[in-house]
Amino acid sequence: MRRRSPVAEILAAVLLLSLSAACGSRLPESDFEHDDRTPAPRDAAPLRVGIITSATSPVGGSAFTGPRDGARAFLDRLNARGGIDGRRVEVRTCDDGGSGVGNNECVHKLVEEDEVVALVATTALDYAGASRVSRAGVPDIGGQPIGTAYDTYPHLYGIYGSLAPRDGTPGWDGTLYGGTEVYRYFKREHGARTAAVVSYNQSASAAYARLVERGLRAEGYKVVTEQVDFALPNFRAVAADLKEQGADLVFDAIDGHGNARLCQAMDEAGAQVTAKVTNVQNWTSTVADDYKDAPRCRNALWATGASRNFEDTGNPAVREFREATKDLRTHSQWQLEGWAAARWFTDAATSCAATGITRACVDAHMNRSQDYTAGGLLLPVRFERLPEPPRTSRTCLSVARWQDGKGWVGQGDMNRTCFTVPQLPYRP
Repeated sequence: MRRRSPVAEILAAVLLLSLSAACGSRLPESDFEHDDRTPAPRDAAPLRVGIITSATSPVGGSAFTGPRDGARAFLDRLNARGGIDGRRVEVRTCDDGGSGVGNNECVHKLVEEDEVVALVATTALDYAGASRVSRAGVPDIGGQPIGTAYDTYPHLYGIYGSLAPRDGTPGWDGTLYGGTEVYRYFKREHGARTAAVVSYNQSASAAYARLVERGLRAEGYKVVTEQVDFALPNFRAVAADLKEQGADLVFDAIDGHGNARLCQAMDEAGAQVTAKVTNVQNWTSTVADDYKDAPRCRNALWATGASRNFEDTGNPAVREFREATKDLRTHSQWQLEGWAAARWFTDAATSCAATGITRACVDAHMNRSQDYTAGGLLLPVRFERLPEPPRTSRTCLSVARWQDGKGWVGQGDMNRTCFTVPQLPYRP
């Protein structure tokens, strides 16, 4: 079963501190149908693939580029080895600037003008053009679920899968569901009992924090809530209270800069925790620099996700990724997931080589995807359209912790770190 964070759809809110989830209107399934299954001649032009990234967004220049860089690395390597059925893959990229208007412009350019056969590794702060992609029947493969689009529209296949009907409305009639596996892990594996949730006094940040608090309480934690002023945050006061309350874990609904300042304050106050828990987007090689003023807190950083640790070079699939990306200045989990997305497209397109690599054929392959792992890089991903949301789910976790001198160190086998947990409803 795929892993899904109970707040995956509000990641953008945590980064930008403004809710920007895509809201789809219900569209009849007939509006989504589009078939162009025409066999391509053997001497056809290169296959065009599009990558939409919020590369220059209000969040920052490098916040969303990891999946793009990973996907390009895979496709460059693929082309060096002869492409797909002898056809080179031509990558067309588009920076949407992190805005809905820019995203629609990218969709128009790539889908309607360039006529790409698929989108790969989409990472958009505001995926406003998602309905247009779906109406065109263009498979969008391995995108990051920053908004609700991948639980809303057919033909969109997020990197973590989906069990929702995807009929034009997010989730099940506007309600999404997420599990408590992260909280269960730290409770069972590390004996954590008290968890703190730090947020800003800002609506989106506070909403995210409430979802985390609800999941923690469902797992029986004592929850300590800490809220700071967005304009003038007093992290020293928070750190002092964390020490006083004896928090085992710290979760947050604040930005990266705020996290670094919080960690520094925790070190200065002597607040020691079992884990300062972060998410897959912050699972990067830049930790030593980002948290340079907080060595104790830095070495208490843990990350959870649904893909194999990019530092696990003992795994052949990870080793191939690292070899192909050795010239990149930094590495990240999102790069690895972008690489996996490009591999997924390649597997789908290769299956269509005999009859013609078209949008419809690639989409049909994706729609049948069950327990896909990209050669072991991902926890098994599937797409189902369940009429009712599951009440519980057996969900597995990839877990790593930062250690100076070693980087991100994996914690157990991600395919065996599994829990049956409740699925809690929330509305985006």
